[in-house]
Amino acid sequence: MIETATPTGAVALVTGANKGIGFQVARQLAERGLTVVVGARDPERGRAAADEIRAAGADAHPVTLDVTDPATVRQAAGWIGERFGRLDVLVNNAGAAESPGHRPSTADLDLVRGVFEANVFGVLTVTNALLPLLRRSAAPRIVNVSSGMGSLAAQSSPDSYLAKVPATAAYPASKSALNALTVQYAKELRGDGFLVNAASPGPCDTDLTKELQRAGFPMARTAAQGAAVIVELATLGPDGPTAGFFGEDGPVPW
Repeated sequence: MIETATPTGAVALVTGANKGIGFQVARQLAERGLTVVVGARDPERGRAAADEIRAAGADAHPVTLDVTDPATVRQAAGWIGERFGRLDVLVNNAGAAESPGHRPSTADLDLVRGVFEANVFGVLTVTNALLPLLRRSAAPRIVNVSSGMGSLAAQSSPDSYLAKVPATAAYPASKSALNALTVQYAKELRGDGFLVNAASPGPCDTDLTKELQRAGFPMARTAAQGAAVIVELATLGPDGPTAGFFGEDGPVPW
């Protein structure tokens, strides 16, 4: 779909990388020869994920990082700076979602704020903390893991299966906001050689989609399949796109 390249000795941070799509992104990047920092809220789960990647002969290191806790983000950024001196790839994967029954008309505002805290404000927190290290890279890449649920076109089209998914207050809106934020970062950083894009992994069988599956929307694709487009965007060559929204079949409508 997209021409990619693997920078020699590149260092990548993946947030929420101890399970699901985040773990598969970390594993696939490591298989391509990148040194991967496995960001996880739970130190033990982070270590276990990094150990599993290393057991396959790749290079992975755990770091404790909660995107909703600026102190852990600063500590993680400091550790990466001390250990590697720079960062080449940032994958903002960590996120949160609510139950499919959480209707906008009866929304719990605290729950909505919590989802936005992880999916939007967390991305701001992590990205801004890591920007000084990304600026030391010869080919900095940022990938924000979005969702087809964040596509206004898909959500409103009667031809899209997403239009049939029950309306919810927080997750789709947070991913639409993340898409907008991605474009703004791309605009600001374009002149500095950054490529910044949003990825739609598609409907995958992960912990995040279990309730949706129980509501009658099966997810046949694996987390590994969903991770593939994220990995492509994380390893874009110098002529790759920026300010885009991509799925496995190419551009996704906003």
